[in-house]
Amino acid sequence: MLPTVNLLDTGKVFLTIMGELILLFIGISFLVALIQRYISKEKIKRILSAPRKGLNSILGAVLGAVTPFCSCSTIPILVGLFKSGAPFCGAISFLMSSPILNPAIIALFLTFFGLKVTVVYMVFTFIFAVIIGIFLDKLGMEKEVKRVTIKGEMQEEITYDKLEGSFLEKNKMVIKSALTDAIGLFKQVFPYLLIGAGIGAFIYGFVPESLIIKVAGKSNLYSVPIAAIIGIPMYIRTETMIPIAQVLVSKGMSYGTVMALIIGGAGASIPELLLLSSICKKKMVIAFVVSIFVVATVTGYVFNIII
Repeated sequence: MLPTVNLLDTGKVFLTIMGELILLFIGISFLVALIQRYISKEKIKRILSAPRKGLNSILGAVLGAVTPFCSCSTIPILVGLFKSGAPFCGAISFLMSSPILNPAIIALFLTFFGLKVTVVYMVFTFIFAVIIGIFLDKLGMEKEVKRVTIKGEMQEEITYDKLEGSFLEKNKMVIKSALTDAIGLFKQVFPYLLIGAGIGAFIYGFVPESLIIKVAGKSNLYSVPIAAIIGIPMYIRTETMIPIAQVLVSKGMSYGTVMALIIGGAGASIPELLLLSSICKKKMVIAFVVSIFVVATVTGYVFNIII
């Protein structure tokens, strides 16, 4: 029989995590939806279409960081960028930063890990997104892109610049649309939030700290690359992983191991890789996966040194 004290503690932790996630997720989802109404896919294409490679990688990483499209939306945008003549390095930096560095992720990091961890995460993932874009461009990976399109690429989206009416009317429509999207997305991810909070609470109540420290503490140097390898083939939703990660850290898992798992899982999910393989040759897909592994591993070791 499970100890009553552990059950009570587990229940309290579950309710605390779940309450924080619900409030935070609805608020951030609404803000993210607003951003997507004012910064449309077409604007992204226009900004990244100028032939300026070094600056373009920085712009690509910045746009990826402030426009949190899911992997199913990021790949069609990538196709549009290639078709519009955007420099390869900028498009790849956008692809790298969008899933691992966006407002929702940053808000969750701030809530569960604090300012210092969030800043280190932001700095390193952003720098790596820029570097990987430039590096793959220098390797000539642009020739590994297929000349294809994706069905639904030109699907109409509700954005501020396409609406008609007065300034007030247009902003009302934008807010209403963003709120509808936020509620719809919350309903969609609610099961994942439950799973994340449940697993986190269970680990807090019943998994011994000594076990976590032994397997994934700072003393185990191999835990970081292993976490990156495990994360890459997994489809880890950030909403599920971050509350689990916070509990794992509180139980003794090193920050580096946790970050490697998060970056590996969020940066190269199986759905994203399948879509990427439809527009890129095998060599480019492999280079992308290796890049995510390197980013996850190096960032993980840096976290273990700094934090």
